[in-house]
Amino acid sequence: MRPRRARPEAAARQVESHAALVRRARKINRILAEAYPDARCELDFDNPFELIVAVVLSAQCTDVRVNLTTPAVFARYPAAQDMAVADPAQLEELIRPTGFYRNKAKSLLGLSVALRDQYGGEVPRTLDELVKLPGVGRKTANVVLGNAVDPKTGKPFGVPGITVDTHFGRLSRRFGWTQEDDPVKVEHAVGALFPKEEWTMLSHRLIFHGRRVCHARRPACGACPVAALCPSRATGETDPLKAEALLRPASAREAASLAAARKAV
Repeated sequence: MRPRRARPEAAARQVESHAALVRRARKINRILAEAYPDARCELDFDNPFELIVAVVLSAQCTDVRVNLTTPAVFARYPAAQDMAVADPAQLEELIRPTGFYRNKAKSLLGLSVALRDQYGGEVPRTLDELVKLPGVGRKTANVVLGNAVDPKTGKPFGVPGITVDTHFGRLSRRFGWTQEDDPVKVEHAVGALFPKEEWTMLSHRLIFHGRRVCHARRPACGACPVAALCPSRATGETDPLKAEALLRPASAREAASLAAARKAV
């Protein structure tokens, strides 16, 4: 029997040793750190409860839309104890602009009841506790742990975590860091390439880069600062001028700044 021929992509992966992959991945991260010094969570919040609510609402919705919606939500329900006794219909109406509002309202009500009854209204600080809350998966939990700040002490939760959203998963595969599609498998595979203390900021940087350059349908490869290190650098537009035209704002703040500049002209 003739031996099976390896698929081209499998053969390409065998060429790069794990040590070389780690070096390349960390160099990409360093370059992205320079490209996106302001990378951060773009959801507006003042405390851990507001953050966890905002992340639940961000499912299948833009951060901009969530930030337009949450002020009224937080004004009506400033704490878990308040949201736990909310009228479902009123909560649904407030969060309707974020989409899937019935399911999200159900999750928020269950989440708030659990926080009130099990944690005295406080957001827990471990992954195991968070993922047991209604509507909270690993993505939501990692966002909270990596970005929330204790309102009493002013100290961040500071628990590193990798947030695998659509941008992060897409870029991880294009960079050749993993071939996995399952978010949990992506999280573990990519996490093994970086020190834990880099996980949270790495997530923000990849999300910003996915928004600005490495788009799903037509990435701007010719304007990508890490193209030389990317095995998928010919996936999109390689002409520098044409690629430059494809760039988009990496954040809502940048989009607002550009809009203001256009009006001033």
